[in-house]
Amino acid sequence: MNPFLPSFPGDEEGRWQVLSSTYLFQRPWLTVRHQSMLLPTGQEHPEYYILEYPTWVNIIALTPDNRMILVRQYRPALDITRYELCAGVMDSSDSSPLEAAQRELLEETGFGGGEWTQLMVVGPNPSAMNNVSITFLAKGVTKISEPHLEDTEDISVHLFACDEVYSMLKVGQFAQALMVAPLWRYFAEHPNFCKKE
Repeated sequence: MNPFLPSFPGDEEGRWQVLSSTYLFQRPWLTVRHQSMLLPTGQEHPEYYILEYPTWVNIIALTPDNRMILVRQYRPALDITRYELCAGVMDSSDSSPLEAAQRELLEETGFGGGEWTQLMVVGPNPSAMNNVSITFLAKGVTKISEPHLEDTEDISVHLFACDEVYSMLKVGQFAQALMVAPLWRYFAEHPNFCKKE
């Protein structure tokens, strides 16, 4: 089980037995593992593949005047350019998902500081992927530097009123499911989101 995923009674029910496991492909951003599995029914599943990814982080970042920070970037797999939450990957230099999230926000947007809380943890695709995506809520962040983008990043930073983001969410303007879920949760838990909290 992923160490960042909360556990609940019944998590181990119906567990499949691993009969064999072989790595087919290993790169820093993607690892593919082939497994032969035995189901509790006795049925063997000889062709099962697990994709290993690092922990992902998302940030719902709000400025002191309650504007939400979004980034805009091109996504090759869907061939679209959309607004997204600031997001990234926990790497070996990060001591925790929170540290990774704070680093990513600063690197991609130049914003930092504020009050940070963990909002939610979800599994991107628990049937085939072993990682989790952790979303943090950062209130009161301020611009403290210019963004420090990697050579392969082409990102623009935008600030929106929370009601604008809510409208974008309602019409389906966000394509990334791992960002849609925490945005809906944020707005559900903060009914007065257009007002300074």
